[in-house]
Amino acid sequence: MGKFDDLTVADLMELRGLFGALPMPRDLTTGRDDSAWEIGKNYLIRTVTMIDTGRLVAVTRQELVLEDAAWIADTGRFSDALVSGDFGEVEPFPDGCVIIGRGAVIDALELPAPLPRVQK
Repeated sequence: MGKFDDLTVADLMELRGLFGALPMPRDLTTGRDDSAWEIGKNYLIRTVTMIDTGRLVAVTRQELVLEDAAWIADTGRFSDALVSGDFGEVEPFPDGCVIIGRGAVIDALELPAPLPRVQK
């Protein structure tokens, strides 16, 4: 099998550490996070199975964390809802955090305040 046969457990642990501790993307000139996500902004996030809204409070390598979140079961006319923030059917999550896996995200956009929080 070649050079892989010569790897020790210590070598594998070192490799694991290198790949498991990759930093968030950074702008090489400023050192700032170059992620498009902005903490504190209201978002509508479409995932492979549903649409959620909420205020973004944290971004990790694999997750987005929302507060004041709701599942949008029916947007009504999508373009109109994006402008007005008025949706056809809203199911608010209880107070607290909602965690969304970043691998499920299709697209997202900033929403005008206020967030939908009343069941409809």
